[in-house]
Amino acid sequence: MDLTGIRVLDLTRLLPGAYCTMLLAGMGADVVKVEEPGTGDYMRWTPPLVDGQSALFNAINRNKRSVTINLKAAPGRDVLLSLVDTADVLVEGNRPGVMDRLLLGWDVLHARNPRLVMCSITGYGQDGPYAGRAGHDLNYMAIAGGLGLNGERDGPPVPLSVQVADIGGGGLQPAVAILGALVGVQRGGQGRWIDASMTDGAVSWLKLAFAAHRAGERVARGDQRLSGRYPCYRVYACKGGGFYSVAALEPKFWNALCQALEMPDLIERQYSEDVDAQATLEEIFATRTRDQWQQKLSALDACCEPVLAMDEVASHPQIAARQVLEQGEVGHAPHLGEHTEEVLREIGFDQERIEVLRSQSFI
Repeated sequence: MDLTGIRVLDLTRLLPGAYCTMLLAGMGADVVKVEEPGTGDYMRWTPPLVDGQSALFNAINRNKRSVTINLKAAPGRDVLLSLVDTADVLVEGNRPGVMDRLLLGWDVLHARNPRLVMCSITGYGQDGPYAGRAGHDLNYMAIAGGLGLNGERDGPPVPLSVQVADIGGGGLQPAVAILGALVGVQRGGQGRWIDASMTDGAVSWLKLAFAAHRAGERVARGDQRLSGRYPCYRVYACKGGGFYSVAALEPKFWNALCQALEMPDLIERQYSEDVDAQATLEEIFATRTRDQWQQKLSALDACCEPVLAMDEVASHPQIAARQVLEQGEVGHAPHLGEHTEEVLREIGFDQERIEVLRSQSFI
């Protein structure tokens, strides 16, 4: 979807909302990041810093413009409302009720611009007993059930290395909902208020686990079909400390792997849960290094790949060919308030008015 000509006001901080609007900016939207004067998005100052600004902030805020507005003061709110007149989308990540207390709630914004799509990203949603509760990704995944499923069968739950609820429930799914709402507006409909809960998003990603549970299958840490329960879908340690992933779920892939390993006896034990089958494969993979296994298995059509470290990803031939990481580096992450004057001029503010607002710290 080409979002050229679509203006998005991003009032969020940290990861979820920034990831959401990064996706929209990548589709061509003009994303205006609205930040508090003097401090801005907390992530701006999160180490590691590059030229005085966070590398983490830069990664998810490229191709956006930054304006500073004091939303706690009436003149600042008036500036935002003037921006709302020209906007198609507003994304905010405050706790429920904060926008109303700022006199910038849905009723006010909708009356000002009936075509506006407003998306509120929160941990638990706009209602329910946890609506006003503080939290982070680990908490959302804990309540959603995902954390309890991650880790070894006899060990404690292990935090996921990727912020699934933040990025999925708070980034990707709101972006999809915003796109759907924009289509409705383009077809002549009114704008709408999207209630995006990171916990709801995480729960929705566990549909298969809940379906298995309701059907009477055991669903616990280490017992899931795709969590190492079967020898055909596991990670195996190699000689020298590397690891190799095996995801040979279909019989044709498993058969090919067993033949390549010269272990045809394992073909019938693809979904065996006895430890002997797993132990046999563990012994086999321990006889060679990860790179030696890659040399032997790379041409095999069997869903097997080496587990890469972070410093190896960029040079992987598939990642390099698709320029995945290079594309993420294209564009400039704005300095705090870098585009305040530029954006306000676009909506009709003259220099004198801008200077008055700046002199009183309203922008």
